[in-house]
Amino acid sequence: MTGRLTWFNATALTLGFAFLYIPILLLIIYSFNESRLVTVWAGFSTKWYGELLRNQAMLDAAWVTLRVAVATATLATVLGTMAAYVLVRAGRFRGRTMFSGMIYAPLVMPEVITGLSLLLLFIALGIERGIFTVVLAHTTFAMCYVAVVVSSRLVSFDRSLEEAALDLGCSPLDAFLSVTLPIIAPAVIAGWLLAFTLSLDDLVIASFTTGPGATTLPIKIYSAVRLGVSPEINALSTILIAIVSLGVVAASLIEKRRAVLEAKAV
Repeated sequence: MTGRLTWFNATALTLGFAFLYIPILLLIIYSFNESRLVTVWAGFSTKWYGELLRNQAMLDAAWVTLRVAVATATLATVLGTMAAYVLVRAGRFRGRTMFSGMIYAPLVMPEVITGLSLLLLFIALGIERGIFTVVLAHTTFAMCYVAVVVSSRLVSFDRSLEEAALDLGCSPLDAFLSVTLPIIAPAVIAGWLLAFTLSLDDLVIASFTTGPGATTLPIKIYSAVRLGVSPEINALSTILIAIVSLGVVAASLIEKRRAVLEAKAV
């Protein structure tokens, strides 16, 4: 029956959640393990968090990753918003099919192909690999996600608001900044956050385009895990999980508060 929780649905749901979250729970628990062996419990301890804070190489990689993610998200948001505006508002123009295909290609392109092609491009242009090339590479595949999010909002946008602003004497740029941008701001912010997350999480493309002094956190973690999982990795992963969980909770509370205020206003 539709909407009824049967034993099969309950079992499948339980197994699904267990498969997803039990490994994360074990990772958090063993981050407080006294032993260096991550599979042998030797008592509760927070010493690996202290060791992580004294691991300068890991801290440097985290700082590089944060800088790259902020720069990538900002650049991808600007370019993705511009691309979305052109696709939605420019109508039919010569080369539109090619333009839209180039914008959306990274969505379906394997990351290894994207990373290799960008590496060959940087070598051909003689660009020294480092933070700059990683930002360019991440922007290449992140801006398409921003374009998708922003264009979906622009499609449902009421253009009569822009026309009213133009009738009142605004220039097209002023109308965009004063009317259009504030209304599509939630989509732009969502695109920025999505691009930030994609850059923060990327390993494959960064491994092709990085250089000396530009080791990102995913690359550092992957290199460390190849030699065996250490409790410091568990501690770092636990911190990242905590940050993401706090962000999700904060976003939920803000959205709930906004819904309550809108209900009161009505």
